[in-house]
Amino acid sequence: MENSGGIQGNITAGLAGRYAVALFDLARESNAIDAVAKSLGDLRAGLTESADLAALIASPVVGRTDAANAIAAVGKAMKLDSLTAKFLGVLADNRRLADLPKMIDAFDAIVADHRGEVTAKVTSAHPLTAEQLKELTANLKSRVGRDVNVATTVDPAILGGLVVQLGSQLIDGSIRTRLNSFAQAMKG
Repeated sequence: MENSGGIQGNITAGLAGRYAVALFDLARESNAIDAVAKSLGDLRAGLTESADLAALIASPVVGRTDAANAIAAVGKAMKLDSLTAKFLGVLADNRRLADLPKMIDAFDAIVADHRGEVTAKVTSAHPLTAEQLKELTANLKSRVGRDVNVATTVDPAILGGLVVQLGSQLIDGSIRTRLNSFAQAMKG
């Protein structure tokens, strides 16, 4: 895989990117890209939904052995593929679990680039239905002319609407931003 220029060059610049590239290379060699991507997606959802899991990966006071045992139990409970489970063990041993969210983002970007896709990060106030997600994906695909991989997050603070980050472009259609703009206009 070429690591110079473009998305790959930007991804591999940091520590999280280097770990993500290593995981991607192993996944590609094992024909397990889809399995690893699914496991990492499940982990991302778990980190969002479980304050305990988020605290585990962020805690500097949890020792290597305890972190490795805890993350192995998480991997088993979430039925993660074996490559991802081993990767988590390496992260625990190297005390890099705190960088896991960045590594997941970098891995997703590498996979999208590998597949010729563009990744769009979409934030909504409420979870999107399958139909809404399908329609949004189709709209974004027609806008960029390429397949779009949509990564969704929920942030009730935006009140409503969507915030879409597509590469370096940010499309903010949130009610919070509209209200803030209205408030600024009212100030004069």
